[in-house]
Formats: sequence, C-alpha cells, structure tokens
Amino acid sequence: GYAWLDTGTHDSLIEAASFIATLQKRQGLMVACPEEIAYRKRWIDEEQVLKLAQPLSKNAYGQYLRNLLTNQVAWLSR
Repeated sequence: GYAWLDTGTHDSLIEAASFIATLQKRQGLMVACPEEIAYRKRWIDEEQVLKLAQPLSKNAYGQYLRNLLTNQVAWLSR
C-alpha cells in the first residue's frame, strides 16, 4: 500500500517514524527495503540477496533478507 507522510515539522517527522516503526513491527515487513523490492521484481536472484545479506548477518536487517528466501515473509511471496 501507499501512505503520504508529511515530515515538514519536527512533530510530524516523529509521527511518521513512529508510524513506520509500528507498521514494520506489527506486519513483520520492512518498509522500502531496496533488496526486497529488487528480489520481488526479479531484478536480482537468491544468490545476490544472500551476498547482500552476508555483511549484515549479525543484525535484524540481514536476518530479514535471509528470511525472504526461506518464505518466512511468505504472504508476499514472489
């Protein structure tokens, strides 16, 4: 989906950040993850996703990328 988030003030920037954090936490999905977008559009393959995830293997972002390949983020499967 899409959402327009006004970030023209300090307060609206904080609200937008909170919205994104809540969405990611509740849905278990990343917002605007370039690697995921490229993978789902078939611009990169599984091997390339793994290569991109490798340097990030010790954090949640790298784990998320690996989970894309094991269908743990299944409801948006390719």
